[in-house]
Amino acid sequence: MTLEEQIKHYRKQAGLSQEKMAEKIGVSRQAITKWENGTGTPDIVNLMAIADLFQISVDELLSNEKTEKKQAEFIYESQTEYDIDGKKNYDINLGGANTVEIHAYEGEKIIVSLLSNVIKTVSSDFKIKIDDNKNFIDVDMHRLNNATEAIAKEGLVVRVFLPAKYIGKIELTVNAKIVNIYDIENEIIEVTGKVSEITLDGNKSEIEIDSNLDMQINVVSHEGAIEVNQLSATSKMTVPSDYRFRSAKKGIATNIYYEKQGNKVEDFSDTGADNYIELNGMKSELVIVAREA
Repeated sequence: MTLEEQIKHYRKQAGLSQEKMAEKIGVSRQAITKWENGTGTPDIVNLMAIADLFQISVDELLSNEKTEKKQAEFIYESQTEYDIDGKKNYDINLGGANTVEIHAYEGEKIIVSLLSNVIKTVSSDFKIKIDDNKNFIDVDMHRLNNATEAIAKEGLVVRVFLPAKYIGKIELTVNAKIVNIYDIENEIIEVTGKVSEITLDGNKSEIEIDSNLDMQINVVSHEGAIEVNQLSATSKMTVPSDYRFRSAKKGIATNIYYEKQGNKVEDFSDTGADNYIELNGMKSELVIVAREA
């Protein structure tokens, strides 16, 4: 793993959000973001602080960086870029994929990478089309050469990097096993389609999730509302043990339950919290689980 991958790996292993890690070593959350996406590198003082936080040596933190040849994470890759000159709303329609990641980064381009270890023809069978329509950017993925959605769901990873300073509303439509959303600060993110697992890390936004599959929702770090809209589904949401939120259930025959250490417990939401979790729809259940540090 590269240094940025090492930092992210140890942070996740410790169950820390970027914000929590930043607090512990005395830097900004933006610094952690840069270190993890490779647009910045910690100096020796910060390397020592990181190593101390994770109770490893600096040599251990850098060992893979020093001794291993950097290997591509994926064998097959195709990338599309488009320059952005101002704040935009994004309508991202991807169809089927195994994993979709949405990242904010310090740049001025939208970058979409199509990645796979099994689809040799990823560069010819899947194409990204980007249209700039005044205040909207439309991002569409097209399948060619009889490539099927089933193939995409099995082996295609889509990574979308958006310029942090130019992010308006985001609408993501996708059928994917996994959706990960990192470090987005905007008014609203709408996720529509069929999603089995979604992770939210470092976002400041209202997030609406419309999926009728049973879902696993992992909240690593989030500021704002999380609205889950489902029909006849049972989903589970894990939150940090110190995460403060208020909750509400709406719709018809919806229920929210609470769990700690594998046991059903009384409602531990906080009516005075700014963060907000809502279940809406019909005949659906949401189990909110406090994840121990």
